[in-house]
Amino acid sequence: MTFAHLARAVRDELGQEHRYAHVVRVARLAGRLASRHRETTANARLAGMLHDLARLYSPSRLLDECVRRGLPVDAFERANPVVLHARVGAEIARERFGVRDEAVLSAIRTHTLGAADMSRLDKVVYVADSVEPGRDFAGRARLEALAFEDLDAGTLAVLRESVNYIAARGGKPAPQTIAAIAALDRPAHAAPSERRPSCPT
Repeated sequence: MTFAHLARAVRDELGQEHRYAHVVRVARLAGRLASRHRETTANARLAGMLHDLARLYSPSRLLDECVRRGLPVDAFERANPVVLHARVGAEIARERFGVRDEAVLSAIRTHTLGAADMSRLDKVVYVADSVEPGRDFAGRARLEALAFEDLDAGTLAVLRESVNYIAARGGKPAPQTIAAIAALDRPAHAAPSERRPSCPT
């Protein structure tokens, strides 16, 4: 399937122009980040296009989709069903779009909460979703620039920004997000796994 065909299929699946414009921006930024950090650009763009396939599902539908597929739901997810769109979306990507590459599915699955063992592609898509140019919050451009310079540092900064945003509204972050922060929050002398030299601009 060409990217143009994929884009049309995703647009039809989502049925909303606003959400479609978002996934296109995420795919483009993910592709640029992937190229910068020597990750497969095609995988990044694919995961970016497919990451929100279930984002417009209602909370009850998300829970029902998990039950139907036998997906476990933890206490945080049950209290905040919207986050399940990431895991359900990965299943839709597999079932309806024929995605079999586990790296791509993992990036879709972890793009909302993060995870303790995020791959480089997971980080690329997580960051791209959080700081794509359509997002309008103070510090967005700074976080994007940091991610281009250092993917681990950028991912950690975006995760912390998410925790701060949730805390400011009286909420608590997901255990997965806390685990992701702990995994990335190493002493400066500890070399992060998977970090590679950046490509020249």
